[in-house]
Amino acid sequence: MQNPIVAVALSGGVDSLVSGYLLKQKYKHVFGIHFTTGYEKEPADHTSLGNQLGFPVTCIDLSKVFEKKIVQYFIQTYLEGKTPNPCIICNKEIKFGELLKTAQNMGADFLATGHYATVVNPISFPNKKISHCYLEKGIDPLKDQSYFLSLLSSDQLEKIIFPLAGMTKQEVKAFARSKHLAPPQPSESQDICFIHDNNFSRFILEKQVISPQHGNIIDMNGKIVGRHKGLHKFTIGQRRGINCPAKEPYYVKKIDMKNNVLGVCFKKDLSEKNIKIAQINWNFPNRKIISDIMTKIRYSHKGAISSLSLNGSCGELVFDEPQNAITPGQAAVFYKDARVLGAGIIQ
Repeated sequence: MQNPIVAVALSGGVDSLVSGYLLKQKYKHVFGIHFTTGYEKEPADHTSLGNQLGFPVTCIDLSKVFEKKIVQYFIQTYLEGKTPNPCIICNKEIKFGELLKTAQNMGADFLATGHYATVVNPISFPNKKISHCYLEKGIDPLKDQSYFLSLLSSDQLEKIIFPLAGMTKQEVKAFARSKHLAPPQPSESQDICFIHDNNFSRFILEKQVISPQHGNIIDMNGKIVGRHKGLHKFTIGQRRGINCPAKEPYYVKKIDMKNNVLGVCFKKDLSEKNIKIAQINWNFPNRKIISDIMTKIRYSHKGAISSLSLNGSCGELVFDEPQNAITPGQAAVFYKDARVLGAGIIQ
């Protein structure tokens, strides 16, 4: 496509600022979008962004759809005894859902962001024959964000540009300094942008009218070993807050919302090899049993060798070696070398 119109999402941080600068050097028609969720401590100065980059920046309010699709999903998942991953859902539904639609309605052909990942599509690889757009890891292993982008469809990936795919975080910072780019929000974004103090349980109680119910804590033999003050305080693999004396620390093994019971175990009993996956977004031609793939069960997980058997949008995953704290509600992301094969939600 000659002379595409590119919109760049500008958060106010250094990553999106450098992305905007690189796009301005490459494409004739670029404009910026800064969106708000209603949870900002203070909005980024989008006027400053536009002045530094030399193109217009529009601020749009996505607070209503963010509340509906992300915050309510987060609360509901916790109340079901699972652990949500709002960043993955936000990328799918908000940044490359609502924001992409908004950019297209404003005339853009593509939406760019400052993510550290590689999207293999015609705009990014014009000399490569591509029949199906897909995602790969970025080159910076410390900042690779392919895990959080793994639920994006091939159709979404076709319309995306990641200017930082071939850069490390340190290179981005050095580039910003060399070009005298000053991000209005220089600090790194936090894990969950709408919970500033990282107190999940308090946030849920403030947003949802529920009365925490005290209940029993049981071990793997069904023996009552203590009492809890509300299941919304816990997630699988958690050690902190159980407060049951024993020969070694207890960890959360199971959250039974129906019976208001917290199941705990010792660390050696926390590992599992077999898990069920649902809501799978598969982005690879082979749909039979996939063996010797690397699966990450959380962002910080290094990944483990596994085999996957697909059945529609569901699947069964078997690890070669047991993995600790496999958590329902989190995403399992499947890799073959650098390529993201797909992802789904752990049941």
